Amino acid sequence: MRNPRERRFDRRGRGYPPGVTTTSQEELFRFLEDRFACAQACTECARACATRASLVDPDGAENQELVRRKGIMCAEVCDATCRVLSEQNQVDEETIRVQVEWCRQVCLESAHVFDEHPEAHRTAEACRACARACTEFLTTLN
Repeated sequence: MRNPRERRFDRRGRGYPPGVTTTSQEELFRFLEDRFACAQACTECARACATRASLVDPDGAENQELVRRKGIMCAEVCDATCRVLSEQNQVDEETIRVQVEWCRQVCLESAHVFDEHPEAHRTAEACRACARACTEFLTTLN
């Protein structure tokens, strides 16, 4: 005899909307995992870029100013993207798609700028990791 408190995951239980199948549950789980991974990568990238920007002398050479500006911009875009991804059901899919694509582009551009500065390679890698997470999440949306 089965314990009434035992959870059963092999069939649809109460709480699932009608028509939710195992396949759509798997897609939902993947969507949520990819969304979380993207938000986490955005947070890590924002932190790395903000740190990189803070280490640059505001009165430094022109190339240092570019690093500083890209760091600030990337940190802001990544932070905004993380907030959009954290807002459950308050943002439509198209808004999410546009925000994540913008984040992906800014991260790639920033990574290229950081590549030109030997001390910024870890920040460039954080940007690339964020861009990869954004790409994977965009694939989930398609």
